[in-house]
Amino acid sequence: MHATYGENLDSKVELTKMTTNQETLLSVSSLVKHFDVVERGIFGRKTIGEIHAVDNVSFTISRGETLGLVGESGCGKTTTGKVILFLEKPTSGTVIFEQTSIYQVFSSDDKQGARKLRSRMQMVFQNPYSSLDPRMTIYDIITEVFAIHKNIPKPQWRQQVSELLKMVNLEDYHAERYPHEFSGGQRQRIAIARALAVNPKFIILDEPVSSLDVSIRAQILNLLIALQKRENLAYLYISHDLSSVRQISHRVAVMYLGEIVELAHTDILFDKPLHPYTQALIAAVPVPDVERKTIRIILPGEVPSPINPPNACRFHPRCPHATDICRQTAPTLKDDLIKDHFVACHHADKFL
Repeated sequence: MHATYGENLDSKVELTKMTTNQETLLSVSSLVKHFDVVERGIFGRKTIGEIHAVDNVSFTISRGETLGLVGESGCGKTTTGKVILFLEKPTSGTVIFEQTSIYQVFSSDDKQGARKLRSRMQMVFQNPYSSLDPRMTIYDIITEVFAIHKNIPKPQWRQQVSELLKMVNLEDYHAERYPHEFSGGQRQRIAIARALAVNPKFIILDEPVSSLDVSIRAQILNLLIALQKRENLAYLYISHDLSSVRQISHRVAVMYLGEIVELAHTDILFDKPLHPYTQALIAAVPVPDVERKTIRIILPGEVPSPINPPNACRFHPRCPHATDICRQTAPTLKDDLIKDHFVACHHADKFL
């Protein structure tokens, strides 16, 4: 990879979804993350409850594939990404990356194995204004990665930084500047260059374009797609922006209150959503056509507290189609109606 950094990428590459192979790169099984709710008093700390941030989440990602993860703020999307990378310790569940259990590696004393995994799995955070150290030049920010992972000999650092910057359509002289001298889009390009510095195969993109202008969003999405095609990268693309999710993702998983309620190929999910929550999300997307009539689905109430989520189906208090079975039995995520279209709803057959 490093030998071809210098080839500039076309920022106008068309936003088309590529066909991926079927080799599984990442497998997430029954992932759970609960946070203790602690009450502090004069007699010390006491745990009074748990926040159910992520509950029983399972999915796979193939090499070269983008899985979009969408849902309302607070549904557990970012926590899922952090737990996968062991930035947050999981409550339970397993994550297998390239046939290696990452939790076994990070929970052991195998520092070399942990460093190797970190180099293969990277994350681009939502806010480029806070993810880059304002006291360091761009050269120092990127070469810090080389110093930690020891993947590039020091005499080659200058050349590799130059090639990485060119890879994200920046110039050599940008390496001597500080983060505050760049726009939001340029900072996000720098964050992407830093993630690429260790030659990863899987990158978690946590709302990478949410804080950027619309025109800059398109440039960053173009860049991500071009890099994916060139390096066969796999992405977990976390966002609440369904428009960008549809453009970049091969499959989409929809989260509600810590659980995945629907998962399918992108076009199928957008054209034929089978879960009432997914239908409401898609109906809320603005359509740039004044003559086209859209039916908005207004969900009643507010998202329940993750400290005390509803029993059975977590969506039933807001669902217009809820019946007694929804209040009594939790639906399972399965594809018995349409192959490879997974949905957790007792009444999904109504929407076929």
